[in-house]
Amino acid sequence: MSEIISRFAPSPTGQLHLGHAFSAIRAYDLARTNNGRFLLRIEDIDPGRTREEHVAGILADLEWLGLGWDGEVVRQSDRLHLYAAALERLKVERLVYTCFCTRAEIAASAAAPHGDENPIYPGTCRHIDPTRRAERMTTEPYAWRIDMAAATQQARPLDWWDETAGSVRAVPERQGDVVLARKDAPVSYHLAVTIDDAAQGVTDVVRGEDLFAATHIHRLLQALLGLPTPLYHHHPLLMGPDGKRLAKRDGAPALAELRAQGADGLAIAQELRQGIIPAGFSAGKA
Repeated sequence: MSEIISRFAPSPTGQLHLGHAFSAIRAYDLARTNNGRFLLRIEDIDPGRTREEHVAGILADLEWLGLGWDGEVVRQSDRLHLYAAALERLKVERLVYTCFCTRAEIAASAAAPHGDENPIYPGTCRHIDPTRRAERMTTEPYAWRIDMAAATQQARPLDWWDETAGSVRAVPERQGDVVLARKDAPVSYHLAVTIDDAAQGVTDVVRGEDLFAATHIHRLLQALLGLPTPLYHHHPLLMGPDGKRLAKRDGAPALAELRAQGADGLAIAQELRQGIIPAGFSAGKA
């Protein structure tokens, strides 16, 4: 049996809360109980929202919870060349195209059905005349979208394994032509996380069930780029009293606040392991 390598990969765009702790503990325990390795990756690819104080807070929160990591902390901002190379490969294979549409234009499109979470891109820019496309690229901001029809035709069938759901047949076309490189950032979450998990040798991805749909896209990218497919462990989310998943914008208590109040991080971590959820919160369905 190969060594189990799990990871926790938060974005430093805000403070961690109990939901993050719940996920980090699961990833940590999976590695430690199997004599494996637990990695920490900072997903700081959003230059407009990333804050260094949040990076420092993440490190302090994990130490407070008793979750030590192995090796150096990896930051996505140091790996942009890897994402650019992967995107270039997809460009050469003509599996991506430039998109000039704004979010408002996509949302307003009557022809935009919804995927699992967001409106599916209606393909407005997919068939722009090449000459006109080249002209617009010199004067307008644009994103790179995957040509889902071409990509799925090249990579079939696609399966992956989830601890709870078992064998899953990937259907990435449900999400439409998703963005792989944004107008305001050099790479999207989908492409960066796929590249990083493979480069770091991650064997088991532990994350919330809210990212289950994204895994269909990641499985496709793995096939297109010749990358290994880890095992997935999508866990239930912690919910607030209102039944919504924990989010700072909805008043979820930050771990930093609990630390400042003198709460015992080790005790909170142990309670979460035992299924004891702090008062006022609950675990979603698996």
